[in-house]
Amino acid sequence: MLWTIAVILIVLWLLGLLTGTTLGGFVHALLVIALIVIVVQFLQGRR
Repeated sequence: MLWTIAVILIVLWLLGLLTGTTLGGFVHALLVIALIVIVVQFLQGRR
C-alpha cells in the first residue's frame, strides 16, 4: 500500500511540474514525506 501511495504522489508531482499550479508545493511536500517514510520502512525491514 505504501508503494501505491508513493506512485500516486509521484504522478501528481509530475503533473504539478507540468501544469505549474499552486498545488505543486503541497504535492512536493507530500512527496518528500512519502520518500522519508519509504526510506525508514526500508531501513527497518533490513534489521
